[in-house]
Amino acid sequence: MSERNPDSYQAMLDAVQAFHDKHDFRNTGGEELTYRIALMAEELGEIAEAVTKGKGREVLAEEVADLFILLIGTAISADFDLRAAFWKKMDRIMQRPSRMVNGRIRVSEFRDMDSPEKCTKPIKG
Repeated sequence: MSERNPDSYQAMLDAVQAFHDKHDFRNTGGEELTYRIALMAEELGEIAEAVTKGKGREVLAEEVADLFILLIGTAISADFDLRAAFWKKMDRIMQRPSRMVNGRIRVSEFRDMDSPEKCTKPIKG
């Protein structure tokens, strides 16, 4: 494990790898991707609960950290470089336009959209 540097992605990656190794995730189903998706959905629900029930910043931070750990672990499980994927995606999304959709900013590729007006009218129903 690398030296614990709170600013180092490699230190975070090493810590999550050590957690996976400690509990033998690779050989006990902990790295199975469908299972990991379910865990991420569970954590997202806990984040939503922290926000919608006003549980406070400390609880929110803990739940987001849980999700972040799961994301790093998923990169380990699926054997891809999350850091490289992050920067590749950031480069792409920095080139995207933004639009207001139902009173909120949205940054997207806006595929299958003929005109900006389609984005600004609320969907009824």
